[in-house]
Amino acid sequence: MSILLNRRRFLIGASLSASALGLSGCDAIVENPTSKSVLKLAEGLTMKTQRLLQGDMAMAREYNEADLSPVFRANGTSMPDNARYAGWMNDRFDSWRLDVTGLVEKPASLSLAQLKAMPSRTQITRHDCVEGWSAIGKWTGLPLGALLDSVTLKPEARYIVFHCADEYEKTLDGSGYYYESVDLVDAFHPQTILAYRMNDRDLEVAHGAPLRLRVERQLGYKQAKYLTGIEAVADFSQISGGNGGFWEDRGYEWYAGI
Repeated sequence: MSILLNRRRFLIGASLSASALGLSGCDAIVENPTSKSVLKLAEGLTMKTQRLLQGDMAMAREYNEADLSPVFRANGTSMPDNARYAGWMNDRFDSWRLDVTGLVEKPASLSLAQLKAMPSRTQITRHDCVEGWSAIGKWTGLPLGALLDSVTLKPEARYIVFHCADEYEKTLDGSGYYYESVDLVDAFHPQTILAYRMNDRDLEVAHGAPLRLRVERQLGYKQAKYLTGIEAVADFSQISGGNGGFWEDRGYEWYAGI
């Protein structure tokens, strides 16, 4: 347990430091090629060490109903500010679709009703935010691995990228949309789900309606909300800033394991 706590404290401190550097105008340190190479090497070693010690299929702790937090803050933004999302809200997400594309044999475009008809998993877990707060919530959704099995990944697929409706702010490529990614180890982990219910109710907008990612062994910024697409790729170097996620393009670690 002490290893996990120390890992979490380090990540929170490092990520907040990266944010502070950016706000203070000192992000030249993060942009320095040598510094970036060292950070990437350290991150890779951390991921390999953690997975070696815990195992690829180690489970995040699960809790009981009595442990649910009375208040669960919304991480990130609480309302996507664009006409596309407003249209989905107006028809109760009937016209929303999740597009599954990229290196798959059977691309798909699935409605919320179709996703809810698939076998689901419910888990009560703790959300650890990089800002330092935690909350315990109950999540129900489709295991990501089962969805990927249904579309059949091509052999060259290595990562799963999550595209979102959330225009958090303009990303490096100017698209404005939030995105995240995980590798296949986390994609097929049994606790990695595409959640459409929280605490026995359909997701509220603030928590990512109609569908969000739960990858329970990583920090909160990996839990992408307002999902619109899942893309299987060989690498993510050509997507937005090339670092695998919105915050990763701004200096955060790609692997945010806890």
